[in-house]
Amino acid sequence: MRTLFVISVLMTKNESWRVVDLFAKMDTNLYKFTLFNELYFLVAGGTVWIDSSLPSTNVTSYQDSPTKEESIDVKVTQAEVNSRHNTVLELNSTSGSNGSTDVGLKDIHDSSIQNKGDSNHFPDQLKLLDQQDDSDDVGRFLYLEGVEYIMWCTYDVHFYASFALLELFPKIELNIQRDFAKAVLSEDGRKVKFLAEGNYGIRKARGAVPHDLGTHDPWNEMNAYNIHDTSKWKDLNPKFVLQVYRDFAATGDMAFGVDVWPAVRAAMEYMEQFDRDDDSLIENDGFPDQTYDAWTVHGVSAYCGCLWLAALQAAAAMAQQLGDKFFAETCKTKFFSAKSAFEEKLWNGSYFNYDSGSSSNSKSIQADQLAGQWYTASSGLAPLFDEFKIKSSLQKIYDFNVMKVKGGRMGAVNGMHPDGKVDETCMQSREIWTGVTYAVAANMILAGMEEEAFTTAEGIFLAGWSEDGYG
Repeated sequence: MRTLFVISVLMTKNESWRVVDLFAKMDTNLYKFTLFNELYFLVAGGTVWIDSSLPSTNVTSYQDSPTKEESIDVKVTQAEVNSRHNTVLELNSTSGSNGSTDVGLKDIHDSSIQNKGDSNHFPDQLKLLDQQDDSDDVGRFLYLEGVEYIMWCTYDVHFYASFALLELFPKIELNIQRDFAKAVLSEDGRKVKFLAEGNYGIRKARGAVPHDLGTHDPWNEMNAYNIHDTSKWKDLNPKFVLQVYRDFAATGDMAFGVDVWPAVRAAMEYMEQFDRDDDSLIENDGFPDQTYDAWTVHGVSAYCGCLWLAALQAAAAMAQQLGDKFFAETCKTKFFSAKSAFEEKLWNGSYFNYDSGSSSNSKSIQADQLAGQWYTASSGLAPLFDEFKIKSSLQKIYDFNVMKVKGGRMGAVNGMHPDGKVDETCMQSREIWTGVTYAVAANMILAGMEEEAFTTAEGIFLAGWSEDGYG
């Protein structure tokens, strides 16, 4: 199981000290053990921090590829990064399989919007904000999600871990986001064999957020992960948009916002290819195309669909603040259409079904079904759904995924059938993931369910760190 190592329940702005106080009152050992054991990994668990300038302008030729398969059909599109201001400017616009357009989301046209490769894409008033002093250059940072998973900065789980970096080392967190923003606008056309399906595809598509920053040659050779084609995953791009907006909102760093905005737009536009029925909502493609990479998804899914709704709202808010009013209105329109489709297809009266398919686990209760709402609330945006649906879903997760597993003494199991039996569709559906459980607990706190939240979080302490647990 992937080790997730951040106590995100403590990291919500304006909530942290109240939460710490509540945690301390519950159990002093629980608080101390959890805080220190979950955060140590940032400095002692497979971490690289180098004294290096921000992303450079060097274009890597990829001549020394690690595998024979990867040496075929080398075609790399790189992004230029201004070494002083760290502004990402696209040099080469690619089209075709990535589904992106030059002016915005699908079926949207406006002659007043410049091509994304044009530096005039930004409103005039923003150009003066693109400044960065030497104090922002804090080097470059890599870390592992676990010592057994040797890929740097795996982004699908940075989604859970990044609250700690934002709270404790915000400039490092912003630099990681800049690295991924640069990656979004790059393409690596070398052929890679994907192990699960046995087919070949390119290593990294333009517009797609990479799964990781690499193994052999970090930053230059990304997507060391090759089980599935992560350019077809449905959660990475929304997670990028949500993290960028959260960081932008938390730090108020306008220069950062300007730096990464081209990548945010590209990431949103890339996802439009996955809206198969033009309802503004993305669909999954019948394979494990998200961080739960052994758990197949059919049609609309609670996890990826909710992340997409949240990303639409966050992109709209960021676009509005940066002066890209056209894109803000586009995302708002898409949001309301997608929300209606999401609720119609997944809401069953008490929670959101796992997916809209007809498999044996389509009606499963997924602990992570409101991950998008967690980021929405943490970033100060309006709730994605009405209060009843949010609290009802979280209560269902608490009653079933938490309390029906060892009486709530282990955390939240990823999947649970509505009959109270653990979803054993795959290894991951029956696992308990540390970061997911903390995210659920944080979501509960934000929804005013404090007792349920700390019981949920306490399960990880009891199972993982207490003398009666598993060590």
